[in-house]
Amino acid sequence: MKQALICGVSGQDGAYLAQLLLAKGYKVCGTSRDAQISSFHNLARLGIRDRVQFTSMSLTDFRSVLQVLTKVKPDEIYNLAGQSSVALSFDQPVETLESIATGTLNLLEAIRFMSSPIKFYNASSGECFGDTGDTPADETSPFRPRSPYAVAKAAAFWEVANYREAYGLFACSGILFNHESPLRPTRFVTQKIIAAARRIAGGDMEPLKLGNLAVKRDWGWAPEYVEAMYLMLQQDQPDDFVISTGQSHTLEDFVAKAFAAVGLDWRSHVEIDRTLFRPTDLAGGLGDPSKAKNKLGWQARHQMPDVVKMMV
Repeated sequence: MKQALICGVSGQDGAYLAQLLLAKGYKVCGTSRDAQISSFHNLARLGIRDRVQFTSMSLTDFRSVLQVLTKVKPDEIYNLAGQSSVALSFDQPVETLESIATGTLNLLEAIRFMSSPIKFYNASSGECFGDTGDTPADETSPFRPRSPYAVAKAAAFWEVANYREAYGLFACSGILFNHESPLRPTRFVTQKIIAAARRIAGGDMEPLKLGNLAVKRDWGWAPEYVEAMYLMLQQDQPDDFVISTGQSHTLEDFVAKAFAAVGLDWRSHVEIDRTLFRPTDLAGGLGDPSKAKNKLGWQARHQMPDVVKMMV
C-alpha cells in the first residue's frame, strides 16, 4: 500500500486528490499548520475526513518538514500548500513568497537529505506565464509573472527543476491553469459569482460587484486536474506539464452562464467596482495541454460552461 503525503490537504485540490488516492488504495496523510484545530471541512464534504491521517507541519520550518517526512515515510509527496490567492498576494507578498518558494525548497532539501526514493509533485501555476493573450502557453513558453503569487510560483518551479537536474530527484511541476469546483472558497471570483447568482435567484436583490469583466481565463474542472497530478508521479521519468482545457473565456461569459443557469439576466444584477481591479491584471490566460495528452493520456473532459453548471 503506497503512502502519500499531501501538503495543503484542506484546500480544494488537496481534498479531491485525497479522494482520488484513497480510491486507488493509498494511505493518505495530510498536513496543516495546526492539524489539531483545523476543521478539514472540504474533506468532510467529500465524506473522507475519517479516512485521512493528519499531522501538523510548518512548511517554512525545515526542521518541522524533516520531522514529518521522517515520521510518515511517504512514497509520494504532493505539495499543494501555500498562499493560493493572486489577489491576496498583493496585500501579503512576503507571506506568499515564503509559503510557496521557501516551503517548496524545504521539501526538496528534506527529500535530498533523506536520500529516499520519494516522488515529488509541485503545484505550479499558469499565472507564471503572465499575459498569454490568445496564444496558448506550453512547457517551453517563457515566464513573465505579474503578481507576487506568480513570482513565488515561478521561483518554486525553478527550484524543482534545479533539484531534479542537480540531484536526480523525481520531482516535477504541474503548471495548472484555473480550475474550479464547489469546494472553492468565496474569496475566489468564480465562487463569488456562483454564490451571488444563487443568492439573487433566491430573492436577495443586493447586486454583485465585480472588477474587470474583459479578462479571459482557461477554466477547468478541479477533480479532473488532480488526476493529472497523480499521473505525473506514475511516469518512468519526472517531467513538467501544462494542465489546462486549451480554451479561454471572458469573465463576462462566466458571469452570463452562471446567472443564466438560475434563470436571470446578469446585466440586471452586476455592478462594476473599480476598486476590485488588480494593479497588474492579466488580460488573457490560455494553456496548451498537448504534452499532457500525448505523454500522460490526460485531457480535460469539461469546459467552462460545464464547470459553471456543476458549480451552480
